[in-house]
Amino acid sequence: MNKHSLTLIIAAALAAVSASAGASGYRFGSQSVSSQGTAEANGAEAADPSTIFANPAGLSRLEGRQLQGGVTALVPHSTFNDSGSTRFTGGRTGGLTSQDDYAPEAVAAPSLYYSQKINDQWTAGFGMFVPYGTNLSYDWNWSGRYALTNIKLTAITLNPSVAFKVNERHSFGFGIDAEFMKASLGQGVDVPGSIIAAQATGTGVVLARQIAALGGNPALLGTAGDAHASVEGKDWGYGFNIGYLYQPAEGTRFGVAYRSSIKHELRGGAIWDFSTITSDQVVNRVVQAASHHVNSAALVELRTPETLSLNGYHEFNSQWAGMADLTWTRNSRMQNIDIQFLGTTSGDEVIRQQWKNTWRFALGTNYKLNENVTLRGGIAHDQAPINGVALRHAALPDADRNQLSFGANWKLSPQSSIDVAYSYLDFKDATGNYTNLCRPGLETCTGNGETTRGTWRTHMQLLGLAYNYKF
Repeated sequence: MNKHSLTLIIAAALAAVSASAGASGYRFGSQSVSSQGTAEANGAEAADPSTIFANPAGLSRLEGRQLQGGVTALVPHSTFNDSGSTRFTGGRTGGLTSQDDYAPEAVAAPSLYYSQKINDQWTAGFGMFVPYGTNLSYDWNWSGRYALTNIKLTAITLNPSVAFKVNERHSFGFGIDAEFMKASLGQGVDVPGSIIAAQATGTGVVLARQIAALGGNPALLGTAGDAHASVEGKDWGYGFNIGYLYQPAEGTRFGVAYRSSIKHELRGGAIWDFSTITSDQVVNRVVQAASHHVNSAALVELRTPETLSLNGYHEFNSQWAGMADLTWTRNSRMQNIDIQFLGTTSGDEVIRQQWKNTWRFALGTNYKLNENVTLRGGIAHDQAPINGVALRHAALPDADRNQLSFGANWKLSPQSSIDVAYSYLDFKDATGNYTNLCRPGLETCTGNGETTRGTWRTHMQLLGLAYNYKF
C-alpha cells in the first residue's frame, strides 16, 4: 500500500467542512438562539446583535450597547446498517455490521455577540460563533473502518462588523470573517487484504523470507490484523460578509446577505501505527516497510463555498409577525480535492467530492403574548450537498433534512432578557455505496480500495439558551 491512504480520506472530511452559513453538510443552525426559534427564518428581523451572522446591516436597528451570549446543545441520534461492504479484493470487510453509538450524546456550540451604536448612522459589532462541526467515532472493527473510524472537526469564526444607516429605508453592513479550523481523523489500514493480494501474486513469499531472515515468525502473516492511522490539520482563513436591509414601511423589511468563500490551507501530519497487527514486532516492522506507510506532513488546500440569502419580515399587527428566508450555497466549488504531501516525492492525491449547489427555505413567525414574552416558531427544508449514493462517505453521511423549531424571548427587566429554543431535525435515510477508486499496491494513487455500503438514519434535537443585556 502507498503511504497516503489516510491523508486521502481526511481530505474528504476536510473538504466536507465547506458547508457554509446557509447550507446543510456540517452546519446545524447553532449560531443564534433567537434565530433558531424561527428555524433561521428571521434574517430581516434584526432584533438583537446576532444579526451579525444573518445580515450585518441589521446592526443599524439596534440602540445603545447590547450583549448576547448563548449556547446550543446538539443532541444527535444516528444508526448505520451495513448492506455488503467489501475489501478491494472483493471479499467482505467483516466486522460489526451495525452502529448506533458513533455520534456523541451531546455537543455544545457557544456564541457571543456585541453591538454598539456610534451615532445616528454608524453601528459597530462583534460576533463569535461556531459555523460548523462534527464528532463521529465508529467502532474500530466496524464494516466501514477502511473508510473511517473517527473524525472530529471544530471551527470558530470571529466576525467584527459595521453597519451604515443611509436613512430610515436603507442600511448596509460589512464584516470580516476570521475562521479557525481544526480536524482530526482516524482510519483502519487494510493489512489483511494487502497480505491476501501479496500471496496471490507471489510477493508474499518474499515478505515471509524477509521476516524469517530478521528472526521473525512469518506464520503470523496469516493472522495479521488491521493497522491504524490518524491525522490532524489546522488553519486560519479569512473572508467577509455583506448585507443590505430595506424598510419600505414601518414593520416591513427585506434583506440580502452574502458570505464569501474562505480559503484554507490545512497543514498537519499523518501517524501510522502497525505495532499491533501481530504479536511479533519484527513482522510488524517488515509489513509496515513493505506498505510504504511512514509518518509525513500533509497539506490540503480548499475553499469554502459562498452563500447568498434573501429574507423578509412583516408585522401583521401588534402581536403577529411573519418571516421567510431563502439561502443558496455554491457547494459546486467542491469537486475533486487535491492533497499535497510535503517533503515527499509523491504526487497529489485526489478524492471525488463533486458536491452540488443547495437551497434552504425557512418560514417563521413571532407572537407577542404580552409585554414580557414573545413566542417563536418556524419550519425549514435544507438540501444536502451530497451528489448521489456513490459519493456519500462515512465522514459525512448527510441527507436532505426538515426542521421544526419553537422558541421564546422572556424579558427579565428593561435591560435583560433570555432566549430559549428547541429544534427537531429529521434526515432522510442516507444510503451509501462509496468506493475508493484506488487500491493497495499502486504507486500512482492511494487508497484501501474499499466499498462501504449501507444506510445511515439520523435525527437531531437542538436546545438553545441565550442571555441578552442592554447597557
